[in-house]
Amino acid sequence: MKKLLLTVLSAAFALNMLAAHAAVDLNSATAADLQDVSGIGPKKAEAIVEYRKKNGQFKTVDDLDKVPGFGKSTVDKVRKDLTVGGAKTAAATAKNKAAK
Repeated sequence: MKKLLLTVLSAAFALNMLAAHAAVDLNSATAADLQDVSGIGPKKAEAIVEYRKKNGQFKTVDDLDKVPGFGKSTVDKVRKDLTVGGAKTAAATAKNKAAK
């Protein structure tokens, strides 16, 4: 019984560690989610959300340098922890429409 409990706890810990290192999606993250990324505080997180509301989804993480308060060095620092998985390119959208 102790072995089973230890195995379950170890598995839960491993899953928690994986979740902690999952990239944050610039296109769907809340300001609170963005603040989990080292290098993004409350002001920068809000700036990302506001930029996304005004300009639409990010196509790449590099688009982050268009957000006030972000420069190339900051983008390079946070790049590993971010993704734009929810972005749709014009080509992908056209392909989906053609398939229908």
